[in-house]
Amino acid sequence: MLNEFKTFIAKGNVLDLAIGVVIGAAFGKITTSLVEDIIMPVVNLFTGGGITGGIVLKEATVDATGKEVPAIAINYGNFLSVVINFFIIAFVLFLIVKAANKMKLTDK
Repeated sequence: MLNEFKTFIAKGNVLDLAIGVVIGAAFGKITTSLVEDIIMPVVNLFTGGGITGGIVLKEATVDATGKEVPAIAINYGNFLSVVINFFIIAFVLFLIVKAANKMKLTDK
C-alpha cells in the first residue's frame, strides 16, 4: 500500500496540481493586493472614502455586569464593497488570462 501511495504521489498530475495550488494561492495574494492597495483607493476617492452604511437593528447596550453588548446591524456598505472587490478581481483576472492566451497563441 505504501508503494502504491508513492506511485500515486510521484505521478505528474498530482505534482502539477500541488504546484498549481501553491502558485494560485500566491497569485491570489498579488491580485488581492492589486485591488485593495491600488484600485480600491481610487474607487474610494470617488465614493468619499469608501462605501459604508448599514441598518442598526439593535443599538449597543451594557448588560447587568457592565459588559458592553455590541450593536446588531445589517452592514450593506461592507457587502457592497466586497461585491465591488469581487468584480474588480474577476475583471483583472480576465484581463490577465486574456493577455496570457494572446501570448500563447502568438508563440506558435
